[in-house]
Amino acid sequence: MLQLRYQDQDREVPRGTRFYEVVKEMKGSLRPILARQEGEYFELDDYIKEEGEVIPVYIDDINGNKAYERTLSFILVVALDNVFPGLTLSIDHSISRGLFCHIEDRRLSSEELLLVRAEMDRIIEGNYPIGKTYMSLDEAFKVFIKRRMCDRVDLLKDSGLQRIKLYELLGHYDYFYGKMAVSTGAIELYDLVEYQAGFIITYPTIAEPEVLPKFQPQDMLYGIFRETQEWDNIIGVETVGFLNEKISGNGSFDLVRVTEALHEKKIAYIADDIAKRKDVRIVMIAGPSSSGKTTFARRLGIQLRVNGLVPIPIGMDDYFVNRRLTPKNADGSFDFESLQAIDIDLFQDHIGKILGGEEVTLPKFDFRTGIRGVSDHKVRLPANGILIIEGIHGLNPALLEDIPAASKFKVYISALTALNLDYHNRIATTDVRKLRRMVRDILSRGYSAIDTLSIFPSVSRGEKIHIFPHQDQADAMFNSTLLYELAVLKKHCLKELKRIPRSSMIYEEAKRLNTILSLFKDIPDDMVPENSILREFIGGSCFYEY
Repeated sequence: MLQLRYQDQDREVPRGTRFYEVVKEMKGSLRPILARQEGEYFELDDYIKEEGEVIPVYIDDINGNKAYERTLSFILVVALDNVFPGLTLSIDHSISRGLFCHIEDRRLSSEELLLVRAEMDRIIEGNYPIGKTYMSLDEAFKVFIKRRMCDRVDLLKDSGLQRIKLYELLGHYDYFYGKMAVSTGAIELYDLVEYQAGFIITYPTIAEPEVLPKFQPQDMLYGIFRETQEWDNIIGVETVGFLNEKISGNGSFDLVRVTEALHEKKIAYIADDIAKRKDVRIVMIAGPSSSGKTTFARRLGIQLRVNGLVPIPIGMDDYFVNRRLTPKNADGSFDFESLQAIDIDLFQDHIGKILGGEEVTLPKFDFRTGIRGVSDHKVRLPANGILIIEGIHGLNPALLEDIPAASKFKVYISALTALNLDYHNRIATTDVRKLRRMVRDILSRGYSAIDTLSIFPSVSRGEKIHIFPHQDQADAMFNSTLLYELAVLKKHCLKELKRIPRSSMIYEEAKRLNTILSLFKDIPDDMVPENSILREFIGGSCFYEY
């Protein structure tokens, strides 16, 4: 017998009991998706092997929400194959609280999308079981080849795995990098919406698990993703399997240089646009955490010099209030993403004086001590000068509301990952930023991987409130992701992720990131140019020293 604690009650269950036999309680209208013991998450048809507290996991939990997304994706894959056999579906990236999907070489009509929707509804209403089958890699490859999933073969052939777990639904097999619901009835809310060259599949968020979010078109953001995918096609990389082929074939040097050249070309385009607007005195660069704002600002400044302008960089992070004055979230953690974390009065005073021709001594924030001091950097704006201000709040209209709009050029920057593991398994945009921040925090801010992963949910909440609502106000968008960067970050992260104990609440997240990174071939740090955005996180940047 095993001694368990569930819903504040102790109970004994025989060995061989599955989690779904214990985890049955609804949370309002929400059904349990997974179960948790300690920091580890389990699928509901897993056997309970240890004693301890069992906690039901719903869609309002980050890992429950990811499992809901994977289950919904699997249902979409199966429904599409049932209705239109032979089509190649790609689940690409997140946009407007949903996932953008497209069919290779064609677009589904409204009528065809309705047929897919009807088949998905049938599968969900049937509450069909989602089975698990463990196979050797060779056996799995035979399944993949038969079902035209050569992208899985390309990805896994050098993985070193001996056995893998395939999921099965109505005779369809697929491989997903994470946990799944045990049956299709776990999906209660979703929608399919036509959009651009494909369609969006939406589902509830963690914050509002019982509400289906309304799709809001984000054409500018979509355009950046499309541009990035076109860049990837120029390089000849569609998925991680293609990337690994280039790395294994001694193509790393060209891969890195062409990727960096595409970045530089885009930065030059933005600089040319700014130079054409003769009234611009301030360039505002904004984006979520670990987007590479600082390096982008320096590289943009170089391109502005080519256009005859003198850039004056100002980092908004140096205007943080002392840490003891930083506003806090409901859970007591610091809310660094809040506008109130910035000394707005001092910032606006300094910018006003600089634009008025005065010399100003800039502050300097020490991230290790959490105290703002005074730097030895004094600035005065020349006649052909232009301020380059970077920080997460750069697009917030309240930041410099008294300055005419024509005097400001706004740039939104983020690491918008277009590279996926395979056609059905995407790499979340936040994962790249999370791993960037982890490496930077370890190297320059004295934080551990546990510290970074623990605070990231709070960071993400702050970004959704303070940053993302303003992204459509940008005059230009820049995607700072680098096609090859996870192949570089891998070595810096794996050791730290493996140190996180099973008892930690972020153990499951660490395990998931570890799985993703292990699929990448390695690229050494010395191949990364010293002016690369990636150098902002791994060190060795020519723009500043740690």
